[in-house]
Amino acid sequence: MESSWLVYLILLVSTFIRSTFGFGDALVAMPLLALVVGMQAATPLVALCASTIALIILLRNWKQVRIQSAWRLIVSSILGIPLGLLYLKGTQEELLRGILAIVLIGFGSFSLAKPQWITIREERGAYAFGFVAGILGGAYNTNGPPVVIYGTLKRWDPGSFRATLQGYFLPTSLFIVLGHGMAGLWTRSVIHSYLSALPLVLLAIFLGGRINRAFAPQRFSRYVHLLLIGLGLLLLWQTLG
Repeated sequence: MESSWLVYLILLVSTFIRSTFGFGDALVAMPLLALVVGMQAATPLVALCASTIALIILLRNWKQVRIQSAWRLIVSSILGIPLGLLYLKGTQEELLRGILAIVLIGFGSFSLAKPQWITIREERGAYAFGFVAGILGGAYNTNGPPVVIYGTLKRWDPGSFRATLQGYFLPTSLFIVLGHGMAGLWTRSVIHSYLSALPLVLLAIFLGGRINRAFAPQRFSRYVHLLLIGLGLLLLWQTLG
């Protein structure tokens, strides 16, 4: 796999989005990198970068993690993953991805039009969102959206939102990375591209963190909803395409 400026640019932009908002890198990077280097190389490369992002953000911001929500999301996701593998993997993938895209677009749009329309106060709600995330993650590697929606309904401040999502994503990312290694996807070219892109990834993490800390909570929530709409449109385009 050639290390090209286009690969670096994609990883720079996707990492910047993830570091700023706490999510969104895979939906941005995967379809673009797949066109440049193919799925076999894009999948482990994105996973390695995602694990790096989560680890660095947690090392610097672990005190902002909402522990009570994070562990509930992780445990319930682990329970949901086997169901996703058993029941949702197959011919209905396009339908489910389309529905997920519509949910993201609808939730983001309605939240922009009706701010503070629903607020979750109890931590027990994390079980339901985490379980759904586990099912979607086990079947189609799309565990992020339910957790993001939960965080917005909990009204986490920008720092807690970003840090808590990493506390949830890091264990999942590490399992995925190990799985790729066992499957033989850690090729020499993948490792070379990852190491070559690492300085830009670290730069994007730093810049995204600076912007995240500058957000006012109300403005941050609005931008999260706009990003959800954008990612929903991207997912819908991928599904129809």
